[in-house]
Amino acid sequence: MRKKALIISIKGLRLSSKEKFLLSKEKPWGLILFKRNIKSLKQSQKLVKEIQKHAGDKKFPILIDEEGVKVSRLKNIFNHGFNANMFGNLYKKDKKIAVMLYKTYLRSLCKLLNKIGISINTIPVLDVSRKKTHSIIGERSFSEKTKIIKHLGKITIKECRSNNIVSVIKHIPGHGCSSKDSHLILPRVSLDERTLNKIDFYPFKSTTAKLAMTAHILYSKIDSKNVSTFSKKIIKKIIRKKIGFNGILMTDDISMKALKYDLISNAKKALEAGCNLVLYCAGNIEDNFKLIKSIPYIDKFTSKKTSEIYKILR
Repeated sequence: MRKKALIISIKGLRLSSKEKFLLSKEKPWGLILFKRNIKSLKQSQKLVKEIQKHAGDKKFPILIDEEGVKVSRLKNIFNHGFNANMFGNLYKKDKKIAVMLYKTYLRSLCKLLNKIGISINTIPVLDVSRKKTHSIIGERSFSEKTKIIKHLGKITIKECRSNNIVSVIKHIPGHGCSSKDSHLILPRVSLDERTLNKIDFYPFKSTTAKLAMTAHILYSKIDSKNVSTFSKKIIKKIIRKKIGFNGILMTDDISMKALKYDLISNAKKALEAGCNLVLYCAGNIEDNFKLIKSIPYIDKFTSKKTSEIYKILR
């Protein structure tokens, strides 16, 4: 499968001529949509078909962040008012009802995503909530209880997959331990590996997820020099070995302020460290072109895992 190790983004409600050219002449791995790209059901369906047409691939991966409330790209179509924390709190009161309602919600969401043509949703958030957890995570987390997060995360992956939607667990190996917003600054976490393993790493373990998204955090007791997205040690020792994740590892957005280099350097450092895909969310067409020209094609491992993802998609 010959694809570049890049997930691109676009600016508007329709493809520009340059975006059409990029999709037809270059080979990005996939494309992520945001609220700026979605006005109505009919418009979004038309946009997706246009993307797939120019990519020359009916199963071309189209991603979205649809967590609910704080992170909802479908508000113009599906303004439901649910979030992960609501289901986590309900789980504490009545596990059976919480699971039943959550599965019903997921089926409804997946049905809409299928209708639009979106194939990958970047849920579940498996970050563990703490008293000092930054509001950028906040109610996006299911709970402060690791076992609740793990169970609801497992349900998310299974339910989405049975409805032909691929999940992305995030933010591996854990963002809840940070009191800073990685969109604006590099969060530094000084917790030791033993503590992190017991709490933050736990929900990510034994997952069947095909994709995971990195946390742009510097875990100083594990790697004092490199943010996790650039850390060979964290990716190899923690994410791959200790957590045991064996799917495609994608970065969080490389245009976030937590990463201090230019976009090309951020992309290359992430891939060199062991990430399989680079995510770029700002939608600047010139940057899309610069990145896709600089980034290599996916390796054999990522190609094999991509084929597994395609089998789930409609």
